[in-house]
Amino acid sequence: MTNTPPPAEELRLIDAELWQLDARRTQLLTRRAWLVAALQQLQTPQAHPSRGPRWQAPRPPGSTPAVPRPDASAPSVQNVLLVLGGVLLTVAAMVFTLVSWGHLGITGRALVLGAVTVAALGSPLLLLKRGLRSTAESVAGLGLALTVLDAVALHGAVFSETAGAPYTALASALLAGLWTVYGVLPGAETLRLPRPAAVVAAQLPLFFWAIAADAGSYGLTATLLVTAAADTVLALRVTRASVRVVATVGAYGVGAAGTLAAGWLTWTASGPSAAARAAALLLLASATALGAAWQGSRTPTRAPGAEHSLGLALTAGLLTVAAFGGVARSALPEVWTVPVHLALGIALLAALRAGRLPETVRRGLLWASGSVQALALLWTLPVVGVVVLGPLSWASQAWTGTPPDARAAVTAHLTWPPYAGTVPLVLVALAGVLFLAVRDTTWRPRALTAAPILVWAALLTVPAVLELPYAAGLLIQGATTAGALAVAVWRSRPVELVPALVASASLALLSLATQSATLITLGALVVLFAAASWRAAAVTAPAALAYAAALAGATGAAADWSAPHTALLVLTVPAAAALLAWRLDDSPATVPIELTGAAAALVAIGMAVTDLPMLALVLALCGVISAGTAIREDRRPLGYAAAALFLLATWVRLAAWEVGTPEAYTLPVTIPALLLGHLRRRRVPETSSWTAYGPGLAATLLPSLVTAWGDPDWTRPLLLGLAALSLTLMGGGYGLQAPLVLGGSVLTLDALHELAPYIVQVADALPRWVPPALAGLLLLALGATYERRIRDVRKMRDFLGSLH
Repeated sequence: MTNTPPPAEELRLIDAELWQLDARRTQLLTRRAWLVAALQQLQTPQAHPSRGPRWQAPRPPGSTPAVPRPDASAPSVQNVLLVLGGVLLTVAAMVFTLVSWGHLGITGRALVLGAVTVAALGSPLLLLKRGLRSTAESVAGLGLALTVLDAVALHGAVFSETAGAPYTALASALLAGLWTVYGVLPGAETLRLPRPAAVVAAQLPLFFWAIAADAGSYGLTATLLVTAAADTVLALRVTRASVRVVATVGAYGVGAAGTLAAGWLTWTASGPSAAARAAALLLLASATALGAAWQGSRTPTRAPGAEHSLGLALTAGLLTVAAFGGVARSALPEVWTVPVHLALGIALLAALRAGRLPETVRRGLLWASGSVQALALLWTLPVVGVVVLGPLSWASQAWTGTPPDARAAVTAHLTWPPYAGTVPLVLVALAGVLFLAVRDTTWRPRALTAAPILVWAALLTVPAVLELPYAAGLLIQGATTAGALAVAVWRSRPVELVPALVASASLALLSLATQSATLITLGALVVLFAAASWRAAAVTAPAALAYAAALAGATGAAADWSAPHTALLVLTVPAAAALLAWRLDDSPATVPIELTGAAAALVAIGMAVTDLPMLALVLALCGVISAGTAIREDRRPLGYAAAALFLLATWVRLAAWEVGTPEAYTLPVTIPALLLGHLRRRRVPETSSWTAYGPGLAATLLPSLVTAWGDPDWTRPLLLGLAALSLTLMGGGYGLQAPLVLGGSVLTLDALHELAPYIVQVADALPRWVPPALAGLLLLALGATYERRIRDVRKMRDFLGSLH
């Protein structure tokens, strides 16, 4: 008989056969291609005419011949060889100069110097005519190095008594001129080394001339700045790229060194005369940077680092401010140092409006002015921080007495910053600049937001700076808070409420010095923020409630109430918050107000923790507030919180009465839970009895069972057994699974606990072989009636499953 496989197995076999055929076809095609290549090679004759065609096996498909590749290109090899040759010749020349020079006479020395130098400098001209450019560059570099060695050798042999500084200045100047002339000779203008080398040599003459002339620190700094200025002019005017790059590097490097030196001289100037001379040096550096920025903004294609014109203009502006500011600092008291620099930074803005400057230069000077103003603002921050954060220390020493003045009030545990007398002036000046000078449509709104904040900060610092009386400081800070709040509410900008909130918090902390100041200040803040809530309730209403809670606590403390009794006053704030939230309904301020009320309720609970009866009362009142809030349709989940609070209040009250019976704590949970479960089953009949009654029954049965097992008396186990029996009968009668199972389980465990002593006595009276024998008989009986027991278990399972 034919064995026909199933369709799936037959399909698998067919796919396997097709795959094998495809693999064989690919193999044959590859072999065919290889044979075709072999036949084509047989038909191609060899290149040697005396030999016939020779067959060579072609390479297998997929393999490529390994062609060796050179590790270095010809130009790179040539450059390496030329550089090595030039270095070796230079080393040889140095050894000859240092070792063999003394064995030659004056004539011999002159002939050697002349011959070697002329040969080294003349050879590149001949090499360039033959087109050997790279060799010519290498020999030219050797010639330049020989000229330096010649200068060193001449100083050691001929001009040995000449000081090093003047000789170096003269030699470097001559070398710069010689290399420049050599670089522009006909036929040598294409060499790359001579003219950049001349620029490098030109960095030294002025500096060493100043050293030789004993020009001092001011003279040395001036030579550096003049050299940097010359480099800048050269970099701006020359068209040769190599010369421009070297001049640019020199301008930046030497100019930075000269500028730092001039800045140090300005900082350490001992008087107006020294400061003026240092300022002149800084102005020279500023003029150089400004000229480079100006030229770079006009001719960006030829300017050195033309994209850095903005940075050069910024540097020029800062150097100008530092120059004039240094002179003013040497003539005025130190307290006016920052205001003077700020005035100079603001003056840059006036210069921008007066002249017609390129856009890049204008933006650079604008950034310089902004940098000066930012530094001035940073200088004021420590004083503002002390004024705002200093009152925090009064939280630990409230109502200890009136401080001597406003500065002492904010520096109880802090140090007053030095030279802070002009901080309010600086802040007002910065606010004026923002208000008057910023006209850009993008930055104007931000400036109008920052200017009032700066004015607010200036007003806050006035009492401490002027050391006004404590009461005057409170009044000024209160007026500042009210003004900031009024401006923020009038302009309807929530971000501007932050200064008002910060000022109010600092004011509230500052008022903790005396009892009367605390009560008056907190009351005023409550009224102020409550009045502002008609337009910005989302922020001001919670703030008013917070200050009301603080006022309630302060009032209780002033009346010598204990903290638990004061908690009843604080609870008026959550009640007011609940009423206000109910009145506002869907307003954006509803949630912040409710959160503030909840926070005040937590504070009240924390205050009442030490007195259990008062804590129970506070928890109950919080539950009343939550229950009242849960009446609203959108706050129904708060009903669970209310139930939890009532339960906690009950437990705390029972603990206060020293009640140790667990049922007293569990029944307040069980009874409401059973009532809610019964109502849910009436509303939703398909609800399981475990969902409706399980949590409530377990809340009482399980703790009672644990307590009954440790109770030596018989009353509790008896009552628990009766209750469990009632639940079991009720569950069986009404077909409810949860009461039946829970009641039966508790009844069984309770009965075992009561019968345990008798079981132990019986076990002790029986012989040792009886328990194993009984266990064996039980297993035999179960094994013999196994199937029937299985049916009984299934019937019990079906019976329990039929219950709700």
